[in-house]
Amino acid sequence: MSDQNSQLGKETWRLFRILSEFVDGFEVMSEVGPAVSVFGSARTPSNERYYKRAVECGRLIAENDLAVITGGGPGIMEAANRGAFEAKGMSIGLNIDLPMEQKPNPYQTHEMKFRYFFVRKVMFVKYACGFICFPGGFGTMDEFFESVTLIQTLKINPFPVICIGRDFWTGLVDWFRHTMVEQYKTIEATDLDLFRITDDVDEAVSIITQRLDRESWDDRVGHPIPEPYYEHPRTRMQAPQAEG
Repeated sequence: MSDQNSQLGKETWRLFRILSEFVDGFEVMSEVGPAVSVFGSARTPSNERYYKRAVECGRLIAENDLAVITGGGPGIMEAANRGAFEAKGMSIGLNIDLPMEQKPNPYQTHEMKFRYFFVRKVMFVKYACGFICFPGGFGTMDEFFESVTLIQTLKINPFPVICIGRDFWTGLVDWFRHTMVEQYKTIEATDLDLFRITDDVDEAVSIITQRLDRESWDDRVGHPIPEPYYEHPRTRMQAPQAEG
């Protein structure tokens, strides 16, 4: 009986940890305003073309008065944060505790740390007016598939999902069309319209800004916590100077 009580106590404290992560995330993110979540590989080096495009993407997002949200790590995440930071925009990193420690990149104006992937994923979606997915691994695929699933099933209001890099994404989309649509009929042909593929970051950002209704955004988000309990978000506004 004592072992059962001990286990129940552990599960109860886990619930409190989960709740606290949601509360901290809502407090910070509700002050961010419309944002674009940018995904991509943590392994992309700074001299690679997609890193450079992600820097440009982050800059364009910031120049359109939108925040950039990434997973806070290196590679494409760093590049998008860097572009927003250098443009003096809002640059958010939603970092995650991992067995192989992920070092937060230095280009974040708002840095948060999460223990639970599912809480972090809520923040990526709830406060995004668009997703931009660069070439990446399983994590990028996870975010891409979750976004189109939520839109397909009408669990969220549709927003643009844009994949950067035809050379990376075209093979996957061909498999969608030939295997999922035509051979097995597990999705409809119209489901392929839930996302776009382009090589042009200007086009990607333009699609998002043209779809954004800022008035409805305020109604959609707002403060999720009653005012008497609401505190100003804890943010880290100092970051190192950008490299020359």
